[in-house]
Amino acid sequence: MSIRKATIMSTTESTTQTGDDLQQRIVINQATEASAAWLTDPQVFAVNRMTAHSDHRFFDHRPVPNESETLKQSLDGEWRVNVIDTATTPFDVSGSPDFAAADFGNTDSNDAAFGAIAVPGHLETAGYLPPKYVNIQYPWDGHEHPTAPDIPEHNHVALYRREFTAGPEVSAAIRGRRTVTLTFQGAQTAIYVWLNGTFVGYAEDSFTPSEFDVSDAIQEGHNVLAVACYEYASASWLEDQDFWRLHGLFRSVGLTAWPEAHVTDLRAVADYDHTTKTGSIDVIARIDNATAVDAGIVEIVDDNTGIVWSREFSADDIVDGALHIKDGVGEVAPWSAEDPKLYTLTVTLNGPLNNTVDDVIEVSRTRIGFRRFAIDGGIMKLNGKRIVFKGVDRHEFDARRGRAVTEEDMLWDIRFLKRHNLNAVRTSHYPNQSRWYELCDEYGIYLIDETNIETHGTWSAPGDQVTPETNIPGNRPEWEGACLDRVNSMTCRDFNHPSVVIWSLGNESYAGEVFQAMHDLVHELDGVRPVHYEGVYWNRGFDAASDIESRMYAKPAEIEEYLTNDPKKPYISCEYMHAMGNSVGGMQLYTALERYPHYQGGFIWDYIDQALWQRLGDGTERLTYGGDWDDRPHDYEFSGDGIVFADRTVSPKAQEVKQLYANVKIGPDDSGVTLTNGNLFIDTSGYVFTARLLVDGVEQWSADYDFTVLPGETCRFDIAFPDASDYADAAGGSVEVTYEVDQRLRHATAWAKAGYELTFGQHTVTVEPAAATDDGATDELRSGDVEIVDGRWNLGIHGSGTMYGNDFEVLLSRTQGGMVSLRRDGREMVIRRPDIVTFRPLTDNDRGNGSGFDRAQWFGAGRYARVADTRFETSEHGIAAEYAYELAEPNRTRVTVRYEVDATGRVHLTASYPGGVDAPTLPAFGLEWMLPAQYANLRFYGLGPDETYLDRKAGGKLGVYETTAAGSMAPYLVPQETGNHEDVRWLEVTDEHGHGMRVSRASADTFCVSLLPYSTLMLEEARHQDELPAPRHTFLRLLAAQMGVGGDDSWGAPVHQQFQLDAAKPLTLDVTIELL
Repeated sequence: MSIRKATIMSTTESTTQTGDDLQQRIVINQATEASAAWLTDPQVFAVNRMTAHSDHRFFDHRPVPNESETLKQSLDGEWRVNVIDTATTPFDVSGSPDFAAADFGNTDSNDAAFGAIAVPGHLETAGYLPPKYVNIQYPWDGHEHPTAPDIPEHNHVALYRREFTAGPEVSAAIRGRRTVTLTFQGAQTAIYVWLNGTFVGYAEDSFTPSEFDVSDAIQEGHNVLAVACYEYASASWLEDQDFWRLHGLFRSVGLTAWPEAHVTDLRAVADYDHTTKTGSIDVIARIDNATAVDAGIVEIVDDNTGIVWSREFSADDIVDGALHIKDGVGEVAPWSAEDPKLYTLTVTLNGPLNNTVDDVIEVSRTRIGFRRFAIDGGIMKLNGKRIVFKGVDRHEFDARRGRAVTEEDMLWDIRFLKRHNLNAVRTSHYPNQSRWYELCDEYGIYLIDETNIETHGTWSAPGDQVTPETNIPGNRPEWEGACLDRVNSMTCRDFNHPSVVIWSLGNESYAGEVFQAMHDLVHELDGVRPVHYEGVYWNRGFDAASDIESRMYAKPAEIEEYLTNDPKKPYISCEYMHAMGNSVGGMQLYTALERYPHYQGGFIWDYIDQALWQRLGDGTERLTYGGDWDDRPHDYEFSGDGIVFADRTVSPKAQEVKQLYANVKIGPDDSGVTLTNGNLFIDTSGYVFTARLLVDGVEQWSADYDFTVLPGETCRFDIAFPDASDYADAAGGSVEVTYEVDQRLRHATAWAKAGYELTFGQHTVTVEPAAATDDGATDELRSGDVEIVDGRWNLGIHGSGTMYGNDFEVLLSRTQGGMVSLRRDGREMVIRRPDIVTFRPLTDNDRGNGSGFDRAQWFGAGRYARVADTRFETSEHGIAAEYAYELAEPNRTRVTVRYEVDATGRVHLTASYPGGVDAPTLPAFGLEWMLPAQYANLRFYGLGPDETYLDRKAGGKLGVYETTAAGSMAPYLVPQETGNHEDVRWLEVTDEHGHGMRVSRASADTFCVSLLPYSTLMLEEARHQDELPAPRHTFLRLLAAQMGVGGDDSWGAPVHQQFQLDAAKPLTLDVTIELL
């Protein structure tokens, strides 16, 4: 059988038949020798690179399910590398006196001086270059001042070498004179490639594949692959994303052997008609060496039931190297994130039938999902129903590997998303690895697929200045080809993935004619999916470049203004809830906007903290941010914005996200529950609803129920809760009863076990006993049981008899301004008297919005307060002392702290702020208490299990929880306010033996508590977790209230007014303390 050399589809060939073919403006240059001039020429972004195509899989035989691709040979593993600073060691890819490119790429070149590096991997994480973190500014700013497209003179080039032996499939292709390609899945920023001394090609665009035909350069047996990877090129101006600037071959590298005939590009539109519940398929397969194909078949296979549709074809059906089939499929199950039903589309190419040789030339396959996503009446709809994205922006990131993430990382991420009710991801701000899209197809996640373009630093300057005249790409024709190529590469690769519902043109790059051309190109390539680009907000003259109204960090009121003024486009917040540090407060104000039809959700910024592990001189490690690697300039901890910490542990912020993003809303009461099923396509039969009755936070009864609510419906169901008054009668007094209903998985899924809780609802009431009880008992002093010592310096009370249990002692100082001893059986609970708290360790949001400046008077107000007056009392019931403090602030506000100690040693403690003060709102008010270090266990009845705040407590569930001082420390990248629990009724602080104290509310008002190994001041002063001192004490903070944490953004947005503490309003902490 004769076999001809494979040819590559020209980049000027259209893949559609519509409109002015903008693909013709994408010019892939051809050359046999490398040129250094390409680095600074924006019109040269690819040389000898092959045409972008779909990421389908293919085989030269009929594969079994889940079979790996045997026609591919991985070149991942250990490579050799030498990193050169081109400012001190000249290196020219076209040859130089110091290091000739020909020598570098030759098979006999000596690389003994090279070091080892893992591919995939970054030069920075391997130690060859220092990591740099900047947000808007370019990393060379202040060192050099190049003007685009020029690049800094201080540049690095990494010379990679990899020796390998051609595998059996590749060797067979070489012998058969079939095509062999070399693919770099991701390389930053620009690469020149040689194979066995032959120049192969040049490529930019760090985040889409660069594939080269190496058929003429590869040989059987031993081969040497050489790559010069540049840190900076003109492409760097297009890759100014808010991330660590990391370089090298950070995604997989590999070879591919083509069969005799090969589907180079496979595109499938799997449409779904929700009115008839039927699907249709529109397939275009572009075939290389189509003359070798005699016939074939296209099939759609259901993994469970087998073939659901098929269509045979002959050689005559292949026209100009393309097979186009369009047909109805009949009744199919639609794809959605709620029920991600996938089918397998296969295209089999057969040669002439031969009785002795299998006639299969190639089997290509891709997973498809039948769905229809469209804008209808200004509203985005999936399969006919309005969709709301409950999303997050996600960088590919690992704290050790940077952006060289593994499948294990991806699986962890996608399971986290599903467990926390997130249904959408924006691939900020570049196309991700292909495997991520496959997983999103399989698990059910909607994707906004974003082009690798961000030029924020070309048009944004300090002080909120906007300089359109310096913007790239804007209206500059020299940048158009590169930008069109980037969006074309992404669209062609990811076209078949049902998870991709929206194409995005990039991020924070202003607007202009280039973006309009990109928009039009995408619609040429894909006439179905809408196009997103937030940048048109900055230049409404190009509003048509986005089919969606998209904004970043708009306040709820601003969004509502758009939604209530005849909106023409669907609205999404492509970035909102800036989750930097202790944040995500006020999120409920955004999710409440779902009541407007044109509001279609948002994407939290962002998914994971971008922080890199760094080994210190003493052998320990810490997570780092900008500046920690002596990188200048830098943007400090602005990379720490995740709802997941950099080490992939879950942040307390995720608790709030999970509850507010839940599709099912649960409203229990004392006789049943109201369920609203916000799912679009699935009912609630796949869940178990567990009803619980809690009395004073402790579960007393539970039962499982089956409640079926259809999508979009609300239903009321009866529940036979026990009579709560019985518990009040048994307690002999009022009890707090919580009626709770949880939604749990009925069956195990790929992302969670059976019984996993997705959301909950609670209803809490106070129940009185049927018969009132009042024994009128008081604790009076009895001779021999309790002794009062009215000393010169202290007023003390001592219990030593048997009536009240073990010995106790309380000392109220006449000079130190408070309680200086609280002791039981010799165990002291006070290191120093409780201090007044009017401040909190600044959060990242506090720093960004100037809270430290605006509320500076409160920083020292409590810490440096002075005692202005004291009163001491004794009675037959015990002793008391009231301390009047004058706060160290301009108003010299007087607050009082009162201790009342009865004959049992019980302390009634009140701290009162009077209000009526003309001053900025308070960060917090209450007391901070230094305890001996052994008292590090916390048990509390309040909202938990994770920390909660005034504006972030929707995800907190009322109950009894246990934690420790160390466990309460959320490891935010920069130490800050942490560990707070809202709506606390009581708490116990104990040592390992259960000794300690119990603090309970003394009135109807709840309070806030935290127990930490560090004081407010320690947290405020540290800039890294490792800078905190070794714990020597435990710090109990009892607050009447604390302001919210905010989250609209982290550079100016204040905490919403309703979650601040008005200085004009009084605040009181009212608790009782009992020794255990």
